Amino acid sequence: MQSRVLCGGTAAAVAARRIRNILGPVLGRGGWSRKQHEVKLINTTAGDTVKIGDISFKLKSPTNPELVPFNYLSEALPQTVAQHLRWIMQKDLLGQDVFLIGPPGPLRRSIAMQYLELTKREVEYVALSRDTTETDLKQRREIRAGTAFYIDQCAVRAATHGRILVLEGLEKAERNVLPVLNNLLENREMQLEDGRFLMSAQRYDKLLQDHTKEEMDVWKIVRVSEDFRVIALGLPVPRYTGNPLDPPLRSRFQARDIYYLPFKDQLTLLYAAGPNVPAERVSQLLSFGTTLCSQESSNLGLPDFPVDSLPAAVHILEAFPMLSSQQLLQRLYPYDMLLAKEGRTAVEDALSRFELLDSGKHHFPRGIIKVEEKDGSQTPQAAVTVQIASKEVTFQVPAGTRPLRSHLGGLNFIRTPSHDRLLAEMMQSHMVKDMCLIGGKGCGKSVIAKEFSEMLGYNVEPIMLYQDMTARDVLQQRYTLPNGDTAWRPSPLVTAAQEGKLVLLDGIHRVNLGTLSVLSRLIHDRELTLYDGTRLLRVDRYESLKEELQLSDEELQKRSIFPVHPSFRIIALAEPPVAGSSTQQWLGPELLTMFLFHSVKPLTVTEETQVIRAMTPNVPKDAVEQLLHLTHKLRKTNDPTAQSLASSLSTRQLLRICRRLSQYPEESISHAVNKACLSRFLPNLARSALQKNLLDSGIEDSSVVSNQEEKDTSCEIKDGTLKIGKVSVPVYNPDEKMKVPDILFYENAQHMMVMEDMLKDFLLGEHLLLVGNQGVGKNKIVDRFLQLMNRPREYLQLHRDTTVQTLTLQPSVRDGIIIYEDSPLVKAVKMGHILVIDEADKAPTNVTCILKTLVESGEMILADGRRIVADPAFARGRPNAIVIHPDFRMLVLANRPGFPFLGNDFFGALGDIFSCHAVDNPKPQSELAMLKQYGPDVPEPVLQKLVAAFGELRAMADQGTITYPYSTREVVNIVRHLQTFPDEGLANVVRNVFDFDSYNKEMREILTGALHKHGIPIGAKPTSVHLAKELPLPECRLTGYWTTNQSGNPRRKLLCPTETRQTDVKGPVFLRVQGYPLERHEARALSFTEEQAHWQIPMNEVNIVCDVTTATDTIYVATCNPVSLYAMHVSGDTVQCMDLYDVFPRTISGVWQPFVTVAALGSPLQGQVVLHEEQSNAVLHLDVMSGAVRRIILSPEGQETPKNPSSWWSNKQDQGAFKMCREFSQKNWLVFYKENQNHLDVLDVLEGRAHTISLPINLKSVFLVAEDRWLLVESKTNQKFLLTKPMHMGAEDTGICQLHTITEDPVSTGFGTTSGVELTVPYEVSRDQLPAENLGAALGQKIVSPNRVLADENNYATIVIGFPDLMSPNEVYSWKRTSPLAGSSSAKTIFTEGRQSGAVKQTNCVSLLGANQLIRAVPAGDVPLKELYPKETKPIQTAGYLEVTDLNSKKIKYIPIPRSRTLSPYSSWLSKISHTDVLLASMGGGGVVTVDMGGYVRLWETGLDTLQRSLLEWQSMIGQEDGRPVQITVERDSGLDVSSPKHGKVDHDNTPHVGGNMWAGGTGGRDTAGLGGKGGPYRLDAGHKVHQVSQAEKDAVPEEVKRAAREMAEKAFKDRLKEIHMSEYDASMYEKFSGAVKRQVQSLRVILDSLQAKGKERQWLKNQALGELDDAKIIDGLTGEKAIYKRRGELEPELGTPQQKPKRLRLLADVSGSMYRFNGLDSRLERSMEAVCMVMEALESYEHKFKYDIVGHSGDGFDIELVRCDKIPKNNKERLKVLKTMHAHSQFCMSGDYTLESTEHAVKEIAREEADEYFVIVLSDANLERYGISPDRFAQALTCNPQVNAFAVFIGSLGDQAVRLQRTLPAGRSFVAMDTKQIPQILQQIFTSTMLSSA
Repeated sequence: MQSRVLCGGTAAAVAARRIRNILGPVLGRGGWSRKQHEVKLINTTAGDTVKIGDISFKLKSPTNPELVPFNYLSEALPQTVAQHLRWIMQKDLLGQDVFLIGPPGPLRRSIAMQYLELTKREVEYVALSRDTTETDLKQRREIRAGTAFYIDQCAVRAATHGRILVLEGLEKAERNVLPVLNNLLENREMQLEDGRFLMSAQRYDKLLQDHTKEEMDVWKIVRVSEDFRVIALGLPVPRYTGNPLDPPLRSRFQARDIYYLPFKDQLTLLYAAGPNVPAERVSQLLSFGTTLCSQESSNLGLPDFPVDSLPAAVHILEAFPMLSSQQLLQRLYPYDMLLAKEGRTAVEDALSRFELLDSGKHHFPRGIIKVEEKDGSQTPQAAVTVQIASKEVTFQVPAGTRPLRSHLGGLNFIRTPSHDRLLAEMMQSHMVKDMCLIGGKGCGKSVIAKEFSEMLGYNVEPIMLYQDMTARDVLQQRYTLPNGDTAWRPSPLVTAAQEGKLVLLDGIHRVNLGTLSVLSRLIHDRELTLYDGTRLLRVDRYESLKEELQLSDEELQKRSIFPVHPSFRIIALAEPPVAGSSTQQWLGPELLTMFLFHSVKPLTVTEETQVIRAMTPNVPKDAVEQLLHLTHKLRKTNDPTAQSLASSLSTRQLLRICRRLSQYPEESISHAVNKACLSRFLPNLARSALQKNLLDSGIEDSSVVSNQEEKDTSCEIKDGTLKIGKVSVPVYNPDEKMKVPDILFYENAQHMMVMEDMLKDFLLGEHLLLVGNQGVGKNKIVDRFLQLMNRPREYLQLHRDTTVQTLTLQPSVRDGIIIYEDSPLVKAVKMGHILVIDEADKAPTNVTCILKTLVESGEMILADGRRIVADPAFARGRPNAIVIHPDFRMLVLANRPGFPFLGNDFFGALGDIFSCHAVDNPKPQSELAMLKQYGPDVPEPVLQKLVAAFGELRAMADQGTITYPYSTREVVNIVRHLQTFPDEGLANVVRNVFDFDSYNKEMREILTGALHKHGIPIGAKPTSVHLAKELPLPECRLTGYWTTNQSGNPRRKLLCPTETRQTDVKGPVFLRVQGYPLERHEARALSFTEEQAHWQIPMNEVNIVCDVTTATDTIYVATCNPVSLYAMHVSGDTVQCMDLYDVFPRTISGVWQPFVTVAALGSPLQGQVVLHEEQSNAVLHLDVMSGAVRRIILSPEGQETPKNPSSWWSNKQDQGAFKMCREFSQKNWLVFYKENQNHLDVLDVLEGRAHTISLPINLKSVFLVAEDRWLLVESKTNQKFLLTKPMHMGAEDTGICQLHTITEDPVSTGFGTTSGVELTVPYEVSRDQLPAENLGAALGQKIVSPNRVLADENNYATIVIGFPDLMSPNEVYSWKRTSPLAGSSSAKTIFTEGRQSGAVKQTNCVSLLGANQLIRAVPAGDVPLKELYPKETKPIQTAGYLEVTDLNSKKIKYIPIPRSRTLSPYSSWLSKISHTDVLLASMGGGGVVTVDMGGYVRLWETGLDTLQRSLLEWQSMIGQEDGRPVQITVERDSGLDVSSPKHGKVDHDNTPHVGGNMWAGGTGGRDTAGLGGKGGPYRLDAGHKVHQVSQAEKDAVPEEVKRAAREMAEKAFKDRLKEIHMSEYDASMYEKFSGAVKRQVQSLRVILDSLQAKGKERQWLKNQALGELDDAKIIDGLTGEKAIYKRRGELEPELGTPQQKPKRLRLLADVSGSMYRFNGLDSRLERSMEAVCMVMEALESYEHKFKYDIVGHSGDGFDIELVRCDKIPKNNKERLKVLKTMHAHSQFCMSGDYTLESTEHAVKEIAREEADEYFVIVLSDANLERYGISPDRFAQALTCNPQVNAFAVFIGSLGDQAVRLQRTLPAGRSFVAMDTKQIPQILQQIFTSTMLSSA
């Protein structure tokens, strides 16, 4: 009997035979069965039989023929398939359920369907997903007419009707779902929710013998048909992702491996698909595909090649024989995006092996030439002509339902070559299959897809996918009809499939694979089964079904069967997968089979220019060039930081920048770029990389320019127009006035600038995103912005649990009907309000990303089926379309990404669709202005301190020293408190902010340090005032007279000739003025002393300070080794330094010890000084601002330089030094003289003249006591002279200067004898007189007279009355010392030839006339220490004392000056400068400034008035703590009304009474007389103390408790040491290193902890039986289902996802000899050891996250093992051992440098291990140039492997070499630690900004 081969027809039979002949021999030998199988259909009277080989099966005719699969059997069944079918039939006959297991792809499903078609069985198909619940399988309740009914679902329907249940994707279902089927599979039994019981056919039939059918129905027993079978389709799970099979479930199935078809079968298929394609090409393609599916390739980690897509590829080749194969394979298998480097090379090797690589003869399509409508076909088709090579190829593709566009180019689509090519390639793919476009953010995927759809006349259906999207959201959702019945609404995807639209699945990379898998059947077969039983069929199947069954469309629709429209296509959009990442590698083998992939490359420079030019025609040309240069530079580098920056500068963002620049061309580009990248909140590394790239691209930084810009940022509303800065906008007139915000807002410049910026973008139509730390006023700014524009706002606050549903609609149930309330978002869209979304970073990014379609395309689908559209034309005639109101805008607020907010990176996900604005804390001036408005009565110094302290804390937060960014909000709260309660001290109020940190010790230390530094006395007590002890002054005595001899013999009155000449000026030379930051510390933090503030000048240790002077509030300090000048502002934060080394080079012999003095000039030459060097008489005029240096030449005969450097050294006595008198330097004239010479040089700096006055005497010293009267002292005799001269020495003046002798007469003692007067040289003579009241106070009598104050070594102070103006004898009053000042003992060390101690160069004495004080700096030897210090205390080590002689209070006090930290080793040189180690200058009216020799500057307040004022301020900052207990009084009637007041009984013992209403003189009580209490007649104090122990005493912990705690800690410490065998010496040594980096370790660990916590954040578990109601399941709740809750839980990692690997770190420490050698200089070795210690401590117990090892490099080699990654030091002893090894190695190793080799080796080695990320940090003090290593080589070593992040930290100390190096090395990869203290900080920075950003 001739068997009829299926689908008869001769051709087919012949073909089948041919295949058998080809395949027979192949399979016959290697197949499972020896003989061939043929599928026969045998007709007999008893019904049809199907025979496969030797197995036959009797057919039954189906009751629902429309449920039988149709049109699945191909004409020629490959042998393998026949084998599979035969096996299934065997199992079917046995009544067993089967499981077809195999790789992803449609093959398993098609085999199952072929079998069902063959055996005419009805099918119940379910695609399982992770959202499938048991109700989807068994029974679901639906409400009909107010009653809930159970509707049978697929499994129950299949069992009762004898159908076959096809379960696809078992690995996708959650674990506990499928066991519901266990009993049904095994025993064919199941208990249903509605009380029925399914029973197997045999038992049921057995029971039927005894009972009737009615009885069975009463018992609700239902028979399971004997034809019921289950076919499960699944993937093998350990290899692919998914849940493994439950063992009980697995045991109930028979499995069959359905691998890809054998090679020969596949070939035949492909030959049939492309008959004209050369056979060789087809076999190459197939060979390549099969290679990539082999076991070996999966071991390499390559995903399977989608063999099932090959026929589609061959189709394309059929139409385009000239297309390159490699191109085509890229579409099937986009390996360059999918794989890491090794994977790519493996694939390329395979390609070249099969000769598939691009060769010259293959071509790419160039572009689309035309698209024409194709007439005459039933389905819409278009003929597309594509140019490829020189040919034009026309082919047909499906087209949309709209008429085609007449022209090619879109209106706002700019064509570029790469996009033309892409569109042409998409047309080819469109011919055969759905596509997926992969490209980065903002590179134009959506635009291209739109343009594509326009070309073909498609309606587009954008569907934004989000992460927790469920299968129901994709296919069908439940809703209630108006009568309360439940129904199903098809999703947009399903309606699009029926209407033939183009669906854009945007963000396919976000969705869980388990959800997407429900689409695989729709994509492969164009078939779909929905939840309510509706089936969508492919058109041809639908048509043949219609013919076969003779049914009309309506009848089929009644049976819920619909066709899928032939034009329906899907384009998926996705961001590129991240190769090797466990989370972002979304493109797996399953997805590969679904689409053809096209990658959207970012545009090239020329194309991007073209696009920008066309979109924004009038943008400045050079701006575009600079922008693109920068962007493409960033895109090209393979450095992850640069890549992340480039992603912020997507094409979309560039267009936005250009739109803005074309509108406001004066804006700077760097401002725009910084805004787009939010550079303010980038990690430090990224920020420096961006700055560097900006500079390289020639974009100058705008922050320099911005200072001038802060001019006009006021806002005003005039005639209905609002103007902010320069931008104006008409004020809006809203309908809903109550929704316009109305807030208290104090304007400040910075916020106004932000608002002006926002307004610019707002007017350009942008949606805005404001990012900032907490409390910087984001909400305030936005509300104020809307208030000014008068715009109503809707407000949405997001949080962790925000879902897509809550963003759009709030479902609620009313009368059994579900009703959706519009969320603020929908309201704002409808009404045109402004939607403010707050805390956008708290919601998961997968939720917020649905805002993208709304912002971009203006479309969004709501849960209730309505949709928001942008185009009003589209909305006509559609009741469920909401048109976006033209005024609608979104303002989104978010915290900055990263630690410590740990929000989700909203900016990273959606930043480029908004216009971003970084909102920062206001700048100090703005903040101060704002705080003044908040606290008008708070004293300004307090506000300034707050602003400064918080500024410093913010800077620390930016550097990562502290984690919490303190913001304006905190300061404002402090100020408001102080405003209302002014008596409370600042120190107490700031604790309101800082008590959060009071339990974290390190943090507390940092904070108190910062607050103290700015003078906020937190922790100080009001009692801690430590002013110096006052000693009484001796009596004031009249000691003599000074007589100025005017008349008398002519020799006494001498005329002095003067000559005048122009000075000669050489120069200017411009020297570099370098600014250094000043660490200014307020000194009154913990106690109140005379010292106000102190700071260190950044100077070399060997340098010596030799002069200090002040001008208004600038301090100038000169140093002399090398000579340099420092200038600083009293309250500033920088110090300007001019190094004058080039002007004064040191002499070779090193003996010349220059000594310079400085004079500060006055107006109009402010900021300029004259510097005078004493030996060479060099006079320099310096401008500290510009760095200009001019040399002024005084004497015409040139400089007098010492002839022989040592000559002045040897005979010091006769060689005098040149001196400068600077008393009137603020008037811009100075006097110069040389000791022991007889002339004065007067220099007028402003006019450039010099006058020389010749004198008849040799000078010792000169004091300018007034402008026209000078006191001269003769050198040998100390005789004093008064020189009078005209006020202005002009040329026209004959300028007569007269010299008068002064005779000093003693007071007669009354016995006729006179005490002899020893003539002394004064130290200091005031240049002005004491004010009258001070004079009176000093002398104790009322007197008004000219006077001068003198100081010399014998007297505390001397006042000469009448001098220098009155010629009559002047009275001299003195306060005598008991013994003359000895001077420092060190001064007498070298030259003791009877020299006066006055030989030191600085007298260190100043007079403060306003405060009536004379102040000297004296050495400890001149201080009565016994009187200052109690007997047993030892005096403290000081640099000297300030001796303050106060003539008002007649007291003298000695203020100790702390020792300088460092002291220059040149002690003899120091001793020549001053007796003490400090120098002194007056500062203002009430204080002085001292500088010690080590460059430590201190400001002192000595004047009594100023001290008192400061003390009051200080005490008010601490607050009144008067020790009174706080009483709580409640003002109310106590009900016991006051019985008439009475005196009460008098207690004769007078014991204290409290309360009781009885005794008189109680404290607190009622009705009786006493203190405190209620209703007594009067107060009566019986002498009892009312107040109690002071608060401080109560709070203090008893001493013995403290001691016990201390001892306990010590004991524990010793025990711990014993335990790890560590000596106490070692412990203290280790503590030295670990203590230094405690802060860094602490802050790193805090970050690690919080990241770990973030990683463990719990997720929503859906379908729970208890928890919170899941909004998405409200309807299921109505129907009475149980599992409608969600709750938070630990989400098990999805099975099969790769384990998170630790990050791998290698630290290369430099242990070369130079480290040891230079350690003494800058302790670099110790710092490196600290850095190593920091790494070891910070990563302790995070070994699972970080695997690290530490390797040393030195001249001995480049990999000296210090710490192995598998043997990590566990305790301090082991860690110390590592540090000791480092130290010892660098001490004894060979010299040489292996930095380069070590880096290369480390980068190579580390990448061999498996890890998430790789880091190499190189510490080196490499002098690369010395070893001939070029920086480029080193840069190459750092970046040789893009997967490894390598950083170099140079310990630089050799000039600017390190900085030069840094310039050549890649940005953000190299650091220079000029100060070794920075090394641990730099390491910490590297950690936080890279490693931890992605942890």
